[in-house]
Amino acid sequence: MEAAQDSAWQILLEKLSSWLDAIVLSIPNIVLAVVCFGLAFWLARVLRRVSERLLRSLVKVVSIRQLIANIFSVIVVMIGFLMALAILNLDGTVKSLLAGAGVAGLAVSLALQGVLSNTFSGIFLAVKDELNVGDYIETNGYAGEVISVDLRNTKLREVDNNIVVIPNRQILDKPFKNYGLTTDIRTTIECGVAYDSDLELVEHISLETVRREFDKIIGKEPEFFFTEYGTSSINFKLRFWTPGTRKRKAVEVKSQAIKALTDAFSEHDISIPYPTREVISNFTLQDATLEYSR
Repeated sequence: MEAAQDSAWQILLEKLSSWLDAIVLSIPNIVLAVVCFGLAFWLARVLRRVSERLLRSLVKVVSIRQLIANIFSVIVVMIGFLMALAILNLDGTVKSLLAGAGVAGLAVSLALQGVLSNTFSGIFLAVKDELNVGDYIETNGYAGEVISVDLRNTKLREVDNNIVVIPNRQILDKPFKNYGLTTDIRTTIECGVAYDSDLELVEHISLETVRREFDKIIGKEPEFFFTEYGTSSINFKLRFWTPGTRKRKAVEVKSQAIKALTDAFSEHDISIPYPTREVISNFTLQDATLEYSR
């Protein structure tokens, strides 16, 4: 019995001794692996700060800019972790982690397909600079000012002050109109003047009025065309350009132009007729007598 115990104790000591020898021999690799991982962690933090600074001119949305910077830093940390495992001769562990990460990544991507689609759509919109906070857009049947763009949704404030939340994927997959991508707005005024009006004077007054009321844009002169003989007027179309990046600006310009044209026509005795209707009655005196006799 004592011999068996001595043998077991001897085997345990030999095993511990072999483990200790392995640990001593692995100390340089362990130190090198720790240094490698620490260096990767430090480099990831530096890269995150630098990437956030560089992305400020490309991505104006803070949340998306931080996400991209975090992705870069996580990639650097993962590379450092895999290098540390390789230094420790844990190649089998590395292969198992990569295989498990692939399966887990597939499962997560399937489960979060909608969320990931909205996230990458938001990143694409931010990087392409096609939609920014403050722009006035029309999309998915809604129109309003963009007040925020995050990793999942875009929020619009409509003219009635209601907030509309639209998933980023729906904005990217469907056409949308962004008034903020252009610096000029063209406004069209359709009106009519009386048949006895001096048409040359009408054209001159219309063009001079919009030139006087609104800032001139080089290379974009106002346009005037008589379009048709209407029921009670000769109709014309006046088109001109004004600086602006919002739909409300276009409405304000059109309102100002209508008031200015009305005042200018009134000063020169040019009338803007309104539709009239003549009612011709076939009611005769004989019909009146018959009606009275009844």
